[in-house]
Amino acid sequence: MIATMIPDKKKHYPVLLKEIISIVSPQHGGTFIDCTFGQGGYSKKILEYSDTKIIAIDRDNDSLKEASKIQQKYENRFLFKNIKFSQINNLKLKEENIKGIIFDLGYSYTQIKNSKKGLSFDSIGELNMKMGLNSFSAKDVINKLEEKELEKIFKYFGEEKESKRIAYNIIKQRKLKNINTEDLVKIIESSKRKKNFKINSATKVFQALRIFVNKEISELIYGLTNATSMVKKNGIIVVVSFHSLEDRIVKYFFKSLSENKSVSRYMPKSNEKVNLLKLNNKKPILPSVNEIKENPPSRSAKLRYAKKMEDFYDFQTDILDKFKYLIDIENYSEKL
Repeated sequence: MIATMIPDKKKHYPVLLKEIISIVSPQHGGTFIDCTFGQGGYSKKILEYSDTKIIAIDRDNDSLKEASKIQQKYENRFLFKNIKFSQINNLKLKEENIKGIIFDLGYSYTQIKNSKKGLSFDSIGELNMKMGLNSFSAKDVINKLEEKELEKIFKYFGEEKESKRIAYNIIKQRKLKNINTEDLVKIIESSKRKKNFKINSATKVFQALRIFVNKEISELIYGLTNATSMVKKNGIIVVVSFHSLEDRIVKYFFKSLSENKSVSRYMPKSNEKVNLLKLNNKKPILPSVNEIKENPPSRSAKLRYAKKMEDFYDFQTDILDKFKYLIDIENYSEKL
């Protein structure tokens, strides 16, 4: 009889951990930045190698508890900062030998199940979805933005096909009362003309709201740009994404800077353009069958990584122009 592995739903699993450790090679030492510390899965594994140092950051203040435990164990090799990863260029790490920078763009089990954050459609009460260091909540978005703006948020950030009907019904309902989490779920369910029994009807709208509230598009773009500036030659940038929009941004950024489009602003114009990044894998690395069995939420994960080939730090990229339409939608938040 073959034993069935039953996942511990309360345990946080660092996704694609073995693959990431193989890619960043901490056995050779160096400083690594864990841009999405969370429960510290990647940081703890890297710190098992004696010549390593971790600079961990997370916008979620709840990560401080786990960070303090690691700080006590690895006092001289671990530093935690409660900042957004788009702000890593403010860390003043010129003297550090940055060998690898890791982004895990997913949410941990503890975050999803935290009722105060209200990230899940199973939550009860006031809409929130703030991950930390936010200036507005999902409540503000749903109850204050215009119908057309809500429609675009759901369509482009959640890839929701019924975005127009859902936005219309939200506006209709909020004339009667402020909309909370349960109200929003009911509105979405009643707006759906076709039911998908594989995923909850509210999944895509809640994804869109999380992205919008936490400004995840500009966070990712500036995070990638600043990480590429900071990492040393032969250093690695690793990104684990969980939905197609994130993966599209990461794929374009890595691909464009690995195809003779990179040039330092300080190089003479006569110089030929160079490849700033190198891709060993053009296709994303996916979780193994065993990992998905142990941790089912990992099934949607995609890992992409790039190696920095040149030691210049002020480079040109057109990623903001490429995804300007998404940044423009994000800027609806200026009304809130």
